[in-house]
Amino acid sequence: MAQQEGVRALHTGLFVNPVGQRRTAFRQACADLFGSLRVADGAHAATCPPGEPPADLLVLDLERFEPGIDLPALGELVAQRAGRPVLALCPFTAARWLPALMAYGPVDYLIGPLSPQEIRHALAARLAGGPAPAAAPQEAAPAELADLAALLAVCSSAQGALAEADDGMCFAEHLCAALLRWPGVLHGAMFRLHDGADLRLEAQAGSLPEGQGLDLAGLLRRGDRLLQSPLRHAFPGLLAAASGEMVLLDAPGKAGEPELAQALGAHGVEMVLGLPVPALGPGAPRGSLCLLFGHARPFSRAQFAAFDDLARLAAFGLRMAELSRENETLLGRVTQLAATDALTGVANRRHGEALLEQEVRRARRYRLPLALVSFDIDRFRNINDAFGHPVGDVVLRSVADTARALLRSSDVLVRSGGEEFQVIAPHTSAIDALRMAEKLRAAIEQADIPGCDHVTVSLGVAQLGEAESADSLAVRTIAAMARAKRAGRNCVELAMQ
Repeated sequence: MAQQEGVRALHTGLFVNPVGQRRTAFRQACADLFGSLRVADGAHAATCPPGEPPADLLVLDLERFEPGIDLPALGELVAQRAGRPVLALCPFTAARWLPALMAYGPVDYLIGPLSPQEIRHALAARLAGGPAPAAAPQEAAPAELADLAALLAVCSSAQGALAEADDGMCFAEHLCAALLRWPGVLHGAMFRLHDGADLRLEAQAGSLPEGQGLDLAGLLRRGDRLLQSPLRHAFPGLLAAASGEMVLLDAPGKAGEPELAQALGAHGVEMVLGLPVPALGPGAPRGSLCLLFGHARPFSRAQFAAFDDLARLAAFGLRMAELSRENETLLGRVTQLAATDALTGVANRRHGEALLEQEVRRARRYRLPLALVSFDIDRFRNINDAFGHPVGDVVLRSVADTARALLRSSDVLVRSGGEEFQVIAPHTSAIDALRMAEKLRAAIEQADIPGCDHVTVSLGVAQLGEAESADSLAVRTIAAMARAKRAGRNCVELAMQ
């Protein structure tokens, strides 16, 4: 009691919070720790009156303050302290207050929620050493220098993960492995928002051997659709991704989920940090990084800055992975467009020639039969002249669709000219190709085509000769098709050797 009286005689205090009930609770719990205690509802009311020395300890209770509104005023209050002690009481869901306030001056902090008795105990421990003098700029302690060196190694390792950024999963795994190099980290994880729909555990890594460590998918009872998890309001990794705020839980029990706290404690986890991975530009976060520590510890401004760098690096890596996927999709689409006839959707002439060359080489190498069928729509020019080119386009599409429906999956339909088509038929002899051609002829003749009733086709068929080239095979089928035209059209002719 004598020690507490001595503390009270030495110290003056200032408590700032906008909620009257919280100011009253603090005064009731902690007033006897100070020789003089003043309370204020905001930064303006907390300004030191002229001629009165600043309070020995400023306590900023950040509950109900809004960073976007109140940060400049509260930050100026910290700056005016000229290094005198500042203690921030920060809700675990709003840890972004801490680096923001530290930019104005030295700030110590406690993570809430805290009961008045817990706040009193922490204050008594801090005040027991006597009033702190105005702080002058200090050199970093050796331990802090060692931490910063370790952080540089973490950031360097995380940057190395960018080499795998063309594969989002591989990048996430390498980044989680890099997080384990942060002093005290037992487990690292990345959560990622997929297609703007829901959150998924993208990757995780632990310091313990596989099978003995923590599995977050099991802890959270699912690996995807995590925005619907019953723990989304309590687990920092999920909360950071959903809210876009840094979340610092320095005691798992403060989250209000006893089972979660027990599960984390069973794996030696005493502190969890959730870092939102920002979007590169406006928009919701891309996900979050989650670091699980074996011991609770305070962080400096430099360490918070390193966390921010890691989150931005993760955002950059994920964007690179997305760009890689988009480029692959675009390349596939461009390739498809370059190989496809825009009107009918079948292979165009250039692609068809390449495929025929490829099938000729395969047939010759493995001594397999290969057939080519060429066909032409009879009197197509008359259709265009009589009904117009739009109807002609309908005819071309209808003929292509009818032929495609009859072909095998291994056959390739090619539009080789205006109204000319080819069918590349691997593993097909001349006899089988004649049967195929006759089916095509009959089906096209019977097909109902809007605008011009029915059309017919003339077909030429050839089987690849032993030493024949693709060009020679195509010439022979075209010659056979020409004979079918001369024979009265709407018939099939077999090419001569």
